[in-house]
Amino acid sequence: MLLHRFYLPASECRGDLLRLEGQEARHALRVLRLQAGSPAVVFDGEGNEFHCEVAAASRDSLSLCVKQKKVTPQLHCSVTLLVGIPKGKIIESIIRKSVELGARGIVPLLAERAVTRLDERDARHKREQWRQTAIEAMKQCGAPRLPEIEIPARVPDVLALKKTFDLQLVGSLQKQRQHPRAVFDEFEKANRHPPQSAAVWIGPEGDFTPDELKMIEDSGARPVSFGNLILRVETAAIYCLSMLNYEFNSSSSRDTKGPP
Repeated sequence: MLLHRFYLPASECRGDLLRLEGQEARHALRVLRLQAGSPAVVFDGEGNEFHCEVAAASRDSLSLCVKQKKVTPQLHCSVTLLVGIPKGKIIESIIRKSVELGARGIVPLLAERAVTRLDERDARHKREQWRQTAIEAMKQCGAPRLPEIEIPARVPDVLALKKTFDLQLVGSLQKQRQHPRAVFDEFEKANRHPPQSAAVWIGPEGDFTPDELKMIEDSGARPVSFGNLILRVETAAIYCLSMLNYEFNSSSSRDTKGPP
């Protein structure tokens, strides 16, 4: 039986009795019609799932008794998607697919050629909206961990943070680029183990500017090709995340390559 899933921050998932309030409680009570004795699953976005039974229901809240706790181990490779914000609501679809494909971080980029423009207040508001989109995606697909969604920022500002990754890729339309397989093989030959962290940069509709691309490559990102066709932003993002998930986080890749 498919159990209803609810999100609670880890700080509220202590003890054997959990409490749903606000939007989560309203959805459980008024839409799903949960009542005393109903089963439910609570997740904290940090890999912990609590299989519960509703102990009591009031007008605005539910108390749930924890019957079993399950912990999902971390994926071998932590993947971060850095993507130019496309026009409209396409970014919401990208976030949902990123959750399904196990991304641990999402960095929306205010690239030079991006259509979307946000001031600081709007950027923070959008971040909260997108975080809720990610939570809803977790409920639907059963993902155990909530990706860290950063406040939208310009490429130079992101690079100034000097975050490090074992492996970085950037989708490129330039001539000097490699097939991702060649990059993976080079990495594993040099390091004798798969990467434990990876980042992939995807440009907006008009791609990164030459200056942006140079800065990204100077930070260590390897330019890669996605084939002969020019992919839309959302297609390129899903393509890359699927590829990295298969290569470094699928059971077949771990069985073949073994632990580091």
